[in-house]
Order: sequence, then C-alpha cells, then structure tokens
Amino acid sequence: MEEKENSILIVEDDEINISILSEILGGVYEIHVARNGQEGIEKAQSLLPDLILLDIIMPGMNGYEVIKILKSILSTQEIPIMFVTSMDKLDDERKGLMLGATDYIHKPFDWLVVMLRVGIQMRIVNQAKTIKSLTAELESLKTDKQN
Repeated sequence: MEEKENSILIVEDDEINISILSEILGGVYEIHVARNGQEGIEKAQSLLPDLILLDIIMPGMNGYEVIKILKSILSTQEIPIMFVTSMDKLDDERKGLMLGATDYIHKPFDWLVVMLRVGIQMRIVNQAKTIKSLTAELESLKTDKQN
C-alpha cells in the first residue's frame, strides 16, 4: 500500500458524510475517522494529523467545544481545523473562524470545493513543514560551524 504524504482526521457522527468525505479525499490523503468529539480529541492527540475536518452538530460535545479544547492543547493547537457543516448562517461561520477554524465546507458537499479547499490547506501545511525543516537544518549547520 502506498503511503500518502498527508493525513486528515474526519470528526463526524454521520456515516454517510464520513463515506462521502472518505471517497472524495481517500485517494490523495490518509484518512482517519472519529465519530464524536471526545474520540476526535483523543485521535488528534495521538495521530497529530495534518488537517482536521470537524462537524459542528454532534451528540455530546459539539464542534465548537472540540475546537476550543484542541486549540488549548499544545500538541494540537497548530493543526488546521476546517468545519464541515450544514450550518450556513453568517454568525455560525464567524463564531467558528473566531474560535480558530481555518475554513468552512458546507453540506451538502461539492466534491470539487472539498478537494480545492483541502488542497489549499495542505499546501500551507506542507510549506510550513518545509520552512520548519529548513530552519532546523540551518540551525544545525550554524551549531556545527560554531563547534
């Protein structure tokens, strides 16, 4: 099996939406699934995915509560989170963005919009990884030169 460069954690309680997102994104990205907020937080901490797709309306803990917790944990606070939701009011979108979401994907899903928005986030993630790697390499060279 070919290893994929980037991983996505889908936090969603609806099996149909999980299937659709997995079908759209699974050919390009490694997909992990959590079916509720608590499981999403636990998997985010253990897997450290490159991107989290987070539903807002879920039983128990909603997406707003989940993003607040993920953004408060050092190991997960930098992971980009995109809300996937049927909530289409401007106030809902504002609230999510103010809590730290990087983008929104509205249900019902348009496969091209999903691929493009996720692709944009992954390019940003991969550029950040490259910068971090180059910075570490430069620091290492600087340290070697001083010794």
